[in-house]
Amino acid sequence: MRYQFIAAQGGQHKVHQMCRVLRVSPSGYYAWQTRPESQRTQANQVLLVRIKEEYQRSQKTYGSPRIHAALRRKGVVCNRKRVARLMHLAGIAGKKAHRRAPQTTRPDPTARSAPNLLNQDFSSLAPNQKWVVDLTYIDTAEGWLFLAIVLDLYSRQVVGWAMDQRKQTSLVEAALRMALRKREPAPSLLHHSDQGSEYTSRDYQSVLTDHHCQVSMSRTGNCFDNATMESFFSTLKTECAHHQFASRAEARRVLFEYIEGWYNRQRLHSALGYRSPVEFELISRH
Repeated sequence: MRYQFIAAQGGQHKVHQMCRVLRVSPSGYYAWQTRPESQRTQANQVLLVRIKEEYQRSQKTYGSPRIHAALRRKGVVCNRKRVARLMHLAGIAGKKAHRRAPQTTRPDPTARSAPNLLNQDFSSLAPNQKWVVDLTYIDTAEGWLFLAIVLDLYSRQVVGWAMDQRKQTSLVEAALRMALRKREPAPSLLHHSDQGSEYTSRDYQSVLTDHHCQVSMSRTGNCFDNATMESFFSTLKTECAHHQFASRAEARRVLFEYIEGWYNRQRLHSALGYRSPVEFELISRH
């Protein structure tokens, strides 16, 4: 194991220094290099190639649990700890979430709030029973780009989204209308948001009333009431929007590709048995 680590890191550190730190002799390391490779070592090299392929395919975001799940889906029989060990030796690691800057929710003191009907129950037995919504900001060299999202709690699929350089009611309404056109939910859909002025506005609430939605809102200052959406934004900021974009146009393109091309259709979700949201819904229909 120590010799394999030295070999993997040989291009970054001097061999004799690593041997001293790991308490092995340089002669022993060079002797190990000249030995015929064992079947186990050969198998590890083949597996590492597959690991690197899945890592690149995930845009260098997957850690060992999702790499392992992706390999198993393709018929590769391997142990999760073995995948983690090989990734560690090769210096491969998934992206970790960073604390994002707080987003200020600005309530309208004249607007009426709704009770918290969701009550932190983020489970759902079928599509289009519970939707959660929120908006966040994306950093670009031209200024903020605001992103509004509608998420179905059943499959964690993004069913509606919209982007604009201004944070206003028309932005969140556009995301909602996309979701309504795309999904055509039955009456009594539970719609959960915070108490931001965009969501409590008369125009937005009238859309919910027209479609006979149940209105639920988080308590003031309680981010746990919409924890699933907080988790989605954390994932998006970690895997996609972790840097400043050169322009709003670039941010729009990258976010579209991430949401529709990667997150909804390909990204393996641990809460869905390591399936993508689209795949999870397709399987549930049969």
